[in-house]
Amino acid sequence: RGIYSLHIGKSENPLLIAAGFHGQEWMTSLLALRFAELLMRARSCRSMLCGIDAACISREIIIVPCVNPDGVQIAINGVDGAWKYAENVREISASSNEKWNANARGVDINHNFDAGWNELRSMEIEEGIVAPSPRRYGGYMPESEPETITLVNLTKARRPRAVIALHSQGEEIFWEYGEKKPPESERLAKIFSAASGYTLIRNSGLASHGGYKDWFIEKFNRPGFTVEIGKGKNPLPLQDFDGILKDTIPMLTLAAIL
Repeated sequence: RGIYSLHIGKSENPLLIAAGFHGQEWMTSLLALRFAELLMRARSCRSMLCGIDAACISREIIIVPCVNPDGVQIAINGVDGAWKYAENVREISASSNEKWNANARGVDINHNFDAGWNELRSMEIEEGIVAPSPRRYGGYMPESEPETITLVNLTKARRPRAVIALHSQGEEIFWEYGEKKPPESERLAKIFSAASGYTLIRNSGLASHGGYKDWFIEKFNRPGFTVEIGKGKNPLPLQDFDGILKDTIPMLTLAAIL
């Protein structure tokens, strides 16, 4: 399936928001699209968004609502959502009771970016993750997957001033990569935490490397954030969406102007 990006405005140093990295986290895609709708409506009507004049949001915002569309379809519709990869998904699923988060080839996209990938691979092997799996397998090499390459190429081409990767769940914000803390990262992280009520967290375990936010921080030395929306078990229930929207739209609106 194709991967699409929505561009609101046109400028240098855009903000890039990406969602739908994991199959079970499809609510992040709804959130990204709803934010785009609210922002464009406010700009069209020359009205306020979260108490901010939408006219003040003048720099470009790039939204990739679903980085892993095949994985989302598999998570929602089962093996049939994999199309030509159905037999591959069926075979992988037969040896695991895990819910499907990976792409159609059994690679976890947020373990496939070239940031500490070798260290992450060693950690995966220690955990017994040695082959394509419903989740947490980072692939045979970094950037092995078309989904990863697509987002990497877009990011390199547009060089955003900051990125936000939407995941679920935990009501947490990750803002560092190891000891790397780009300028302005901590200040922005504290603002986003105050706006959303989410807790600032440091990476640990299998979440320590290989993610989009990690790669962006290492490559560009600019602020990158992983935002874990909601709280509970993935997939989050749809009835939680309005509450998540209320918590996160102020944060995304501030990210658009800061």
